[in-house]
This record gives sequence, C-alpha cells and structure tokens, in this order.
Amino acid sequence: MQQNQSWQSFTNTVILGMLSISHLYVYPIKSLGGIELSSARLTDRGIEHDRRWMLVDENNRFLTQREFSKMALLRTAIHANELTVYEKGNEVDKISVNLYPTGNGTVNVQVWDDVCEALVMSNEVNEWFTQKLNMSCKLVYMPDVSKRKVDTEYAFNHEITGFSDAFPVLMIGQASLDDLNSRLEKPVPMNRFRPNIVFTDGTAFEEDTMREFHINGITFYAVKPCARCVVTTTDQETGITSKEPLKTLSTYRTGNNKVYFGQNILYKNEGTIKVGDELKVVETKEALQLNA
Repeated sequence: MQQNQSWQSFTNTVILGMLSISHLYVYPIKSLGGIELSSARLTDRGIEHDRRWMLVDENNRFLTQREFSKMALLRTAIHANELTVYEKGNEVDKISVNLYPTGNGTVNVQVWDDVCEALVMSNEVNEWFTQKLNMSCKLVYMPDVSKRKVDTEYAFNHEITGFSDAFPVLMIGQASLDDLNSRLEKPVPMNRFRPNIVFTDGTAFEEDTMREFHINGITFYAVKPCARCVVTTTDQETGITSKEPLKTLSTYRTGNNKVYFGQNILYKNEGTIKVGDELKVVETKEALQLNA
C-alpha cells in the first residue's frame, strides 16, 4: 500500500480469507487496567472511551507503566455514565468520575511528541491518584474539541486518536500469542500487549500480512506493525517486571532495531463490532522483514 493513498483505491478486491473476533478490550485511562467487552462502538478516535483519560505529572507530561509499573494494579470499570478506578484487591477504596466530564479547567498535555488540550479533574480525584502512585499527578480527559492527529505518514484521511501511543486501534491474532508462548518457559496472557481486538482461527502473525479487512461492514487497514516496549514485561496481576516476553520476542521479531508484535489499525467508517464477528481479509501485503 502506498502511503497517503486514497480510500477509493481499495475497492473491487476479492475476499481472501475469514477469521473471527475472540476478544475486545477498552482501556479508558492510558496505561491502567483494561475492560473486556462483548461489543465495541468505533468512534472518530477509536473504541468508545478508549484512552480518553490519562494521568500526567506536574509538567503535564503523560505517565505510563514504562516508568511506573504500579499503574498496572489500578483497575477501571464503567457503570452507566461513571468511570470507576480502584486498586486491585481493594475495591472499597475507589474514585469515580463522570464519563463525559466538564472538567476543572484546561491544560495543554504532552503525550510523546504531541501536545493537546485536556480537561483537568477535581482536586479530590487528583489527590487520590497522587496517593496511589506516591507521586504528584493529575487525571485529565480529552474532550471532543481536542483533535490529536495520527502520524501523517500513515494517515489516509486526517484520522485522529485519543491518548493511545499513536493509533486508534491495536489488533493481535491469538495464534501469534500462542506461537510466543510455545517459546517461553512461562506463558504470558494477552493483557501484556494491551490490544483492542484479538482474532482467532488464523495462523501465527497473520496480522502482519493484512492490508485491508472488513468487520461488520466497517473497513479496516493494518498500517504499521506495533513496536513493543518494557510494558510487556510487567505482570498485570502483580505489577512485577521481568525480562520476558520482550527478551524472547527480540530473538525472532526484530526489525529496524525494534521488537514488533501486533498491528496498528486505522478504519474508514464508524460502527459497532462484537465478539464472534467475522473478520474478512480483503487484501494482503508482504510482511515486514524481521531478523530471526
């Protein structure tokens, strides 16, 4: 696929294969625990509520498990119009915010090289997170008026994303995890990789060869392999870090001095997808050349 190619150039293709969605996940607050879904609504910037929230430090720079592995133990739940956060094993001590907040003033926040406007939550909420992480921080929300654009090198139509690292959707095949686990002394669960979509019935790393696929009438494009970081080495149940699975992945999934696992996804139109939906591969591509 030539970058910046128009959407229309992908029409009149032949369906090459069928797979199915086995799991869907949303991560309301960047780098905190995710929520498994039976169905998901795709909005203008990813799955509804996905990474619309983020914790930032005193300089309004984003915080992640890369530096603070304890963030893995902060879990999220959505009930009606409320987002609730609690620490694993202590559900009584929790904090809740409105899913569609008006905020407590706005600030410019930094996520990687991007700077965008965000709403700041109340002092009570920010003090709760400060106590839990033992560092001064605050919770911010990306309102609809804040538009964080996807890298123009990969975008088709000025797509935007929330506080994700770079793209609105991440997808991984279950067979890819199975392949990795067959090489590990101790298997790891899918939550180490924080995908939005997991599909089944495919071959290992089949997502690497996808260019265009359809789910429930929505057109998706696999635009860039996902480079992995030390977050994958954090046990999401304990917050303890180790060398795996990144060490093993680096032995056979390395290219351009990066370790790849999963595909970053863009899509053409909004809609709803659900577990069990068929994933129809319409066009394939040559996979990224990796160093074995």
